[in-house]
Amino acid sequence: MSSFSLQDKTILITGASSGIGRSCSVECSNNGAAALILIARNEEELQKTVMMLAPATKVETIIADITHCENLEELIAEKVDIVGKISGFIHCAGIEKTLPLKKHTPQLYNDIFAVNVISGFEIAKILSLKKYKNEKSSFVFISSVAGMVGEIGKTAYSASKGAVVSGARSLAMELSRSNIRVNSVSPAMVNTPILEKMFDNIGEEASQEILKKHPLGIGEPEDVANACVFLLSDAAKWVTGSNLVIDGGYSAQ
Repeated sequence: MSSFSLQDKTILITGASSGIGRSCSVECSNNGAAALILIARNEEELQKTVMMLAPATKVETIIADITHCENLEELIAEKVDIVGKISGFIHCAGIEKTLPLKKHTPQLYNDIFAVNVISGFEIAKILSLKKYKNEKSSFVFISSVAGMVGEIGKTAYSASKGAVVSGARSLAMELSRSNIRVNSVSPAMVNTPILEKMFDNIGEEASQEILKKHPLGIGEPEDVANACVFLLSDAAKWVTGSNLVIDGGYSAQ
């Protein structure tokens, strides 16, 4: 078996109903994952993801808002009982807002941090317990190059993604004693519904400026998903506390 394979691994993925989360689900399935536990709010879109998976992949779904789910541990425990203990976790759920600072509010910061940061760390806390995890596990958090470089109108979003990177590093140190590796992945602009919505909001001229900043062009969701598959696999068994930048050259400038 290739060290890059996810054979015999059960992976839990948030935000699995679209974009990077959907692509991570498909690529984990294509790379041999034994089972997936997929979490999203939109049941109809999540079922579309399920239909894209390899036939051999066992799949369980959880329809929930992970920022307002008091019984999330119970839901996860129920699925673990069905498909087995978790070997990998990808936190893909996220929201993006591009607004001038004068339109930022405390509620905006709260909303963005609740999804992008807090919910992912809360699920990591659950999955770090022996009763839910395999002997060796890997956690991957989707961050963004916006957490590394400044961008106009993204104060709240950039702050949340920077928090993901730094938080993941501390988790890596703390959870290494439990044989859990923790890393983050920082994409630049990727062709997802979030990007389409942002381009609609900022107009053609600003959109073209963003495109020019990507030497290899806008990325596809599978470009990020493949990086996540690597970090989940045994090929990355000596990688923890890292932030893998997948940005088509954006941050090299």
